[in-house]
Formats: sequence, C-alpha cells, structure tokens
Amino acid sequence: MSVLNHGEAQFDTAVQKRQSACRKAPAAHQGFAMFAFRASAPKKQQLYRGAEMIRVIGIDPGLRNLGWGVIDVSGSRIAHVANGICHSEGDDLGARLLSLHGQLTRVLTAWRPQAAAVEQTFVNKDGAGTLKLGQARGIAMLVPAQFGLTVGEYAPNKVKKTVVGVGHADKGQVAHMVKMQMPGIEISGPDAADALAIAICHAHHGGASTLAQAVARASA
Repeated sequence: MSVLNHGEAQFDTAVQKRQSACRKAPAAHQGFAMFAFRASAPKKQQLYRGAEMIRVIGIDPGLRNLGWGVIDVSGSRIAHVANGICHSEGDDLGARLLSLHGQLTRVLTAWRPQAAAVEQTFVNKDGAGTLKLGQARGIAMLVPAQFGLTVGEYAPNKVKKTVVGVGHADKGQVAHMVKMQMPGIEISGPDAADALAIAICHAHHGGASTLAQAVARASA
C-alpha cells in the first residue's frame, strides 16, 4: 500500500469512528459537538441554559491570510460562534502587519474571547518565508495578549490529530471534520477552518473546559 493510500485509509477509518459516535449520541446532547465528536444541531447552536462556558478563539497565522475561529466551550461541549479571514493590505511588510493587527483587534473586540490559541510555525527550507510567517504569528500572539489573554500554542500535527484523528491530514480533511463536529456552519475558507480546528484543539488540551468549570464553582 502506498503512503498516500495508507493516509487515505487512516482518514476513512477516523471518519467512520466519528460518524459512529454521532449515531450513538443521546438526544439530550444534540445541539453540541462533544470531544467524543458527537453531532451538534445545525445552524444556531446554543449551550444548555445555566451552563457555564468559556469563549475560545483559534488563530491560523499567515502574512497574506490570517484565519480566525471562535467557539464556546461548556465542559466537553463546543458550539460554533463565528469565523473569518483577515486579509492583509499594504505594499510593504510593515503595512501588512499593521493591517492584520487592526483587523484582528476588531475581531477580538467584537467577540470578546476569554482564551486564545495559535498554531506553531512550521519551519521549512524557505527561510525567508518562514521568517515572514513568524512575524505574522507574532501579531497573532500579540493581539490576544493585549486583551489580557494567555495564548496556547499547538503544533500542526497535534491539531490535526485532535480534530481528524490522523496527524498528517490535509486542509480538506480538517475542514470536513470541523463541519462534522459543528454541522450546518458556514466556513469562510480553509484558513478559517484551520483556525476553528485550533480552537477545538485548545478546548480539548488547553484547559478551557477546566477554566469553565472553575468559573461555575466561583459563581455557585
């Protein structure tokens, strides 16, 4: 079996497991995406009345296109809030970074997340390209920090493993699994899908659900 076919087989197996979990999900949990990848209700998704939640933004850094996705987390349940892509503007690097900073600042001002996560930079043979991506990633980390948020960082393979089930999934597979976990949502593009996947990864690994539980105890 070729490496490509082996990867496709792993993805198919992961999809079958997620679909099986969706079919077995109890009716009481519909309206949510579970970390066991249970189905959520299409279109508008709301958390249980009275349940404490935390809002998480995931950011997929890029100098040309910077994806973002916001989800609400309540325990092991997630619900889509919004997603989009910031397109840099300007003729020079400084202007493009400033454009991304302003756009991302408006996103956080509008949606008010309580936690943030960013994908780590993948170092490749293109040193100049990696450096530029790192500068865009600096903006992705700076803006949440300016809002007083601690920023989680995750390797691309960890994000893919969490959402898809295999660490070398492509962008199409990531988008497919994000839609499976939050059916009915409209995704602005591959970069926004990656950002939602990063937010889901943070909800699963970064302690977002634990923080929501702490808020619930403090409010009791």
